[in-house]
Amino acid sequence: MSANPASIGFLLSGGGRSLENMHQVIEQRSIAASIDLVIASRPGAGGLERASRLGIPHQVHRCKEPAASHQIFQALDDAGCQFALLGGWLRKLEIPQNWLGRVLNIHPSLLPLHGGEGCYGDRVHQRVLEAGESFSGCSVHFVDDDYDHGPVILQQRVAVEAKDSVEDLAQRVFEAEKIAYPRALELVLSGEVKFERR
Repeated sequence: MSANPASIGFLLSGGGRSLENMHQVIEQRSIAASIDLVIASRPGAGGLERASRLGIPHQVHRCKEPAASHQIFQALDDAGCQFALLGGWLRKLEIPQNWLGRVLNIHPSLLPLHGGEGCYGDRVHQRVLEAGESFSGCSVHFVDDDYDHGPVILQQRVAVEAKDSVEDLAQRVFEAEKIAYPRALELVLSGEVKFERR
């Protein structure tokens, strides 16, 4: 790892599987980054226990209204974080101008399909199956002020099988996410991908 790894804050609302995977991949691949703060949107989020086990400082910011986003970005600034990664974060954020291009999210579909308000987790996979689509996958994108709207960094496709349940598809998409999210982070850190306003 480089002498000055990029400092990352990780935002979550649930169990924190993406947090733990990112932490492991950063170490295994010597990605020049360090997860230095975890922020959860609720006190009972399982990701807080994972953060504690991984030795990562953590806080709770409920962020019930987008206007409360400033508290989150203040916490990230105070911790010296240069980037924020969302992994199962279920609150709408207002991104400060100086944070545009530094906030990434992973979504369990091939955006713009099955994105937007209310489209998260198993709800997304249910919609994919109901639509009879042959492929699903995941998308890593820059975050702007709209749900699942910012410019896409990369996508990874996953075949939808005829007998898939929601759980089957969710598991295969998560396996793709475990590859796609660290790769997208590397592309951003290297400068190969840059945020451009739409």
